[in-house]
Amino acid sequence: MNHPHAPQEQHEHHRHNHGHSNNHNPSHSHSHSHDHDQADILDLDADVLAGHLASLTARLPVEADPRRIVDLGCGTGAGTLALLERFPGAQVTAVDSSPAHLERLREKAAAAGVADRVRLVEADLDAAQWPALGTPELVWASASLHHMADPERTLRQVHELLAPGGLFTVVELAGFPRFLPVDAPESAPGLEERCHAALDGSNAGRLPHRGADWGPLLTRAGFTVEAERTLPVDIAADHDNAVGRYALSSLRRIRAGVSDVLSATDLAALDALLDTEGPQSVLRRGDVGVRTERTVWTARRDRPDSV
Repeated sequence: MNHPHAPQEQHEHHRHNHGHSNNHNPSHSHSHSHDHDQADILDLDADVLAGHLASLTARLPVEADPRRIVDLGCGTGAGTLALLERFPGAQVTAVDSSPAHLERLREKAAAAGVADRVRLVEADLDAAQWPALGTPELVWASASLHHMADPERTLRQVHELLAPGGLFTVVELAGFPRFLPVDAPESAPGLEERCHAALDGSNAGRLPHRGADWGPLLTRAGFTVEAERTLPVDIAADHDNAVGRYALSSLRRIRAGVSDVLSATDLAALDALLDTEGPQSVLRRGDVGVRTERTVWTARRDRPDSV
């Protein structure tokens, strides 16, 4: 997905809901630049959370290894590549609205030697009619459903798409990751929480389905919900500083979303964290990590003989 108007949520992939036009408009080059910037952050997200993602795919309660998988809102392909590794006999149809994200996935799949197992589809998942996506035994939707204009319609579409007995896995972040201890930075303790409170206020009207309980909605769409798990994510700084670079990119985009509501003291403290040459830079601090939670719902489309 790609949402130029939502820079504060790049970790949630923004991968589904606007169409693409060949008509030139003044924001076209900006959109391309945004897509590429966002792709870089999604790749950092994938690097930092690779182990966590592998643990999610390892625990999928599949009845047999799927041969056809659909990744709805694939971004730059973290889920696609993890699923290909988990299920070596599978083909994945990766769906996204961003050509830049799909191109990045194409490059990564080629580098991993799995290009022949990936089908890329550029599509708007808010459309009433989806392109032909086959009849998958597994559909994966990570951090994408809450962006849908009509999530209940989307769930019904997935139910119709999925093979009888197939599995639908929904993964959603509990919120934007935290990177700093509560008392950091020392000049403005609690800064990160104030940033998140400001973001939550701006997102409330624009993302009404964020934080939704997907269990009842999945049941209403015809699925049998088999499990719901909330898993903590707590990753410390690493030797190659990917966590620091992830924090830097994320906090830069947070600043763009909250600069007009933060106090001068908070802005100065945030700028000190973002100054890559300064002593308070997140690239230099030893207390930077990634902390959040992911909730995973696994639901099945019943076979005709089981209902």
